[in-house]
Amino acid sequence: MAFIDLARQRYSERYFGDKPVEKEKLDLILEAGRIAPTACNYQPQRVYVIESAEAMKKAVSTGASMCGCPVAVLICYDREEVAKIRRDRCYEEYNCGEQDAAIVAASMMFEAEDLGVHSLWIRGFDSQDVIDAFDLPANEVPVMMLALGYPSAKSHPAHLHAKRKAMEETVKYI
Repeated sequence: MAFIDLARQRYSERYFGDKPVEKEKLDLILEAGRIAPTACNYQPQRVYVIESAEAMKKAVSTGASMCGCPVAVLICYDREEVAKIRRDRCYEEYNCGEQDAAIVAASMMFEAEDLGVHSLWIRGFDSQDVIDAFDLPANEVPVMMLALGYPSAKSHPAHLHAKRKAMEETVKYI
């Protein structure tokens, strides 16, 4: 399938079924994140697989809406390994960690879709709650979770999924 078709097809899954994600597919999803581009190729991402019942309870305790997914990944970055841009007058020191984590998560999300595994990008949590729940090292910053699994019978795209602004509203030629 062409990437543009894959991108159009993908939607945020909010109704996961019980079927587990096969290890082979999870490994490919994680590999897509591992090889994703990062600023200066520093690879500051730290990815935690959330699959045990205990770990899933911890994730839910942070306020993250896991939607019954069988497995999720927590994507963080190491603030000591991240690229920092010091020549930007709008930022005293621009930290590339969030954009690196976002690229990693997007790469995993699209690989999952290509494998028939649905995903949900989750950011509805307090970072300190995640740090505390998973006892993360002080140098790691949680950015998002990506819920993964197969759809349930109730699965459907959100009502605004296909609504997109016209290209002219978001793209300017200069």
